[in-house]
Amino acid sequence: MRRTAALGAAGTLVTGTLLVGAIAPSASAGERHQGGSPEARGVVTAAARAAKAGIDWQTCPADWGVSAPIQCGYVTVPVDYAKPNGRTIKIAVDRAVNTGGKAERQGSLIYNPGGPGGSGLRFPTRITNKSALWAKTARAYDYVGFDPRGVGHSAPISCIDPQEFVKAPKADPVPDSEADKRAQRKLAKAYADGCKQRSGDLLPYMTTLNTVRDLDVIRAALGEKKLNYLGVSYGTYLGAVYATLFPDHVRRMLVDSVVNPAREKVWYQANLDQDVAFETRWGDWKKWVAKNDAAYHIGDTPQKVQAQWEKLRATAKKNPIGGVVGPAELTGFFQNAPYYDSMWTSVAEVWSAYLSGNEKPLVQNAGPDLKDIAGNISSENGNAVYTAVECTDTKWPTNWNIWNRDNTRVHAKAPFMTWSNAWMNLPCATWSAKQQRPVDVKSGKGLPSVLIVQSTRDAATPYEGAVELHKRLKGSRLITERDAGSHGVTGQVNACINDRVDAYFLHGTTDPKDVTCAPHATPQPRTPAAKTAAKGVATAAADLPAVH
Repeated sequence: MRRTAALGAAGTLVTGTLLVGAIAPSASAGERHQGGSPEARGVVTAAARAAKAGIDWQTCPADWGVSAPIQCGYVTVPVDYAKPNGRTIKIAVDRAVNTGGKAERQGSLIYNPGGPGGSGLRFPTRITNKSALWAKTARAYDYVGFDPRGVGHSAPISCIDPQEFVKAPKADPVPDSEADKRAQRKLAKAYADGCKQRSGDLLPYMTTLNTVRDLDVIRAALGEKKLNYLGVSYGTYLGAVYATLFPDHVRRMLVDSVVNPAREKVWYQANLDQDVAFETRWGDWKKWVAKNDAAYHIGDTPQKVQAQWEKLRATAKKNPIGGVVGPAELTGFFQNAPYYDSMWTSVAEVWSAYLSGNEKPLVQNAGPDLKDIAGNISSENGNAVYTAVECTDTKWPTNWNIWNRDNTRVHAKAPFMTWSNAWMNLPCATWSAKQQRPVDVKSGKGLPSVLIVQSTRDAATPYEGAVELHKRLKGSRLITERDAGSHGVTGQVNACINDRVDAYFLHGTTDPKDVTCAPHATPQPRTPAAKTAAKGVATAAADLPAVH
């Protein structure tokens, strides 16, 4: 949870329309349970049209960031499902076909990496890049990614000029005074106003519910009677809501690193819980850095590492590093370590280089690149979608005193990113679009066993979320990775988990009871040769869950 136009002229038509049998989708048990709402009827209408039309697969445009043999196309969905004959938008999708041929094919596996605001278009590269972890599942499934509504190539929304969004240094997120808080409140309101001005026509429809409905239309367009789904981070909440609305449309569903689906958690309390979990995982990383002081020379105790962090923040606050890296930018970069174990070494190396007199890696990684126009547009768009979905999904406190009280309290015990997170979410306090009521997530008739995978020390989605979802989805199975905290468990090498993921997707099998697995291997400092090969630059892998 959290991160930060039309099909372009590039690309040549190389294949014809995917031919699918005309599926006549009926209202699912979950949607029927909602009383046959206009939106429920609209999904049936849109899915029937999509099943008939199929997807016109083409060579992918250059600016989609994927290449042959991956193919790209669009699925048309209503902006407002209560008006399926009204305005529509196109949802960008791509696919890589299964490697096992017709004999082994079990359908399409659709992926969402999280956010809100993350693009799933790189998912098919797990086939084309021959990912060892996913090789067995790739034999059985076409891998399908998509840009959710408002994201990337799916009617993208915007709240501020992208170059202004990335401009640095920004103000220190930790306020020193009431004046600092008033300044941040002013910025948050201006951002909310910018969303209304630049994207107001779509804001009321930028919700988890509508993205889930889009997912069902994509399923129909692919010619699939049942959904096979892999969701990570916020993608788990999409899966949970889909399981509630369309339980009898689910074939296999795996959710990894789970957003707490309880109504009272979505989204205000979830972010406060996240702040506490981040502090815990930040502590784990500090212990690791201290243990490996011979490699990094940052500090040989967690307390010394923390002191170096506070010194770094103070230095950057007084004189931004490279003129662009202040405390806000430092937090944005260093939060990669609590998010992902795979970033532990990279972040430590960048910090170590700075302490040895080389600030270039820190400026490169934490500072903005104003020349990266496409990247900045993508970052701003991701943040806009994150804000739009979370703000519209549910009612947020409008009284500043509540925000001030709660974040002051949490900051006292979790200072690493509490105020940074608060300012990011504060536009929701003055949001222009009507705020809705979250879905009451629960099992519906016909829902098969859902596989839930979660590490106990996850910072972005605390473990309690997986336990809560497990209680709500009857017959689900929970795989717990104990004493681990990387966000996105299925992307780690851990045979106890990897083998069960394969068994579930390939055979539909789960253990008779919940399973607890030992943690995956702890990262180790890289050798000088490995650091040279990595060029000393910390860049999160594109296949990691999208975060804000």
